[in-house]
Amino acid sequence: MNEGASLNDILHTVEAPRALLEKPYLRPIYDDPEFIVRNVWRLYGGWYDFDAANLKPARHSELGAEIAALAGGADRLAERALALVAEGNLRLAGHLADYAAYAAPDDEAVHRARAEVYEARVAAEPSLMAKGVFGAAARDSRAKAPE
Repeated sequence: MNEGASLNDILHTVEAPRALLEKPYLRPIYDDPEFIVRNVWRLYGGWYDFDAANLKPARHSELGAEIAALAGGADRLAERALALVAEGNLRLAGHLADYAAYAAPDDEAVHRARAEVYEARVAAEPSLMAKGVFGAAARDSRAKAPE
């Protein structure tokens, strides 16, 4: 922070020491080290994350619609999200699945894909908090796209 790094940069570079994570009482079972980084950022840096677009962001629906238009449709975003899951890139898959759902909030196929993405994220997460958030996202989309 003191060197001017953004929250995003810090989130993707700071790692908890392996020796600490191996201690049974410090394993990230409930919380996640990334969440601690975010809390330290909020405590000492406030809410601004050094991403100027986040200062006064567009609505998610507008951003999703624009990205979907550039990609060739919400279905293309959803397909790519599922491909990213297969490649193991769950973080990026989550963004694309969300953009697809923002662009096409009533599209059942998009919501089925989004649910698959977040179910994969639940399966990959050790922390209860992350599992809960990702699980809620999956359930949300499953409710919008009953089989």
